[in-house]
Amino acid sequence: MKQAIPHETIKRLALYLRSLRQLSRKRVEIISSEKLTEHIHASPAQVRKDLACFGEFGTPGVGYSVKKLIAEIESILGLKEKQEVALVGIGKLGSALLAYLGFEKFGFRISALFDNNPEKIGKKISELKIEDVARIKEVLRRRKIKIAIITVPAANAQEVADRLVAAGIKVILNFAPHYLNIPKGVIINTIDMAIELQSLAYYLTHKEQSRASSTTTNLT
Repeated sequence: MKQAIPHETIKRLALYLRSLRQLSRKRVEIISSEKLTEHIHASPAQVRKDLACFGEFGTPGVGYSVKKLIAEIESILGLKEKQEVALVGIGKLGSALLAYLGFEKFGFRISALFDNNPEKIGKKISELKIEDVARIKEVLRRRKIKIAIITVPAANAQEVADRLVAAGIKVILNFAPHYLNIPKGVIINTIDMAIELQSLAYYLTHKEQSRASSTTTNLT
């Protein structure tokens, strides 16, 4: 039985790919695991361990071919061809994501837009027509899109997710601040920015408390 690859390993592969592409633009041809991790929170040993999950890509004592490693990681992540993405919810966040140029650079193209606002349905943004959410199943099945981004209000998120699953979507990136009930076989990653900030606030608070405690101790 094939061993499951940890999700954190997959996330780090994407970070390695970003760094490798930056190095390629600087015409770097060979890179060591030490240099590759200079701007990533991972150790050289972690890089070697992550890559070893998929094969042997480097030369001991020499390093990795930047061009070859880019191709290998792109293949592992399924980025050899552009991945079509559906975006549901063309509000402020949805519009910001649509304007983000980084998706194209990393192998993704938002190619289907949906909203339930009658004033938006039928309008075009960057040559893409905003469709009614009621047509999600029809449009996505016809175009064989398997990835979707949800940026709708929490109250509408589950209904949208159900429509996407029924349309054959296999991967969902959810920005709605709401837990979604998703069947097995569908992968979902929820990004709640308020929760992320609250988590970071914990470290800020405890850092300040630790500093205050240290100051008090020194004064006594």
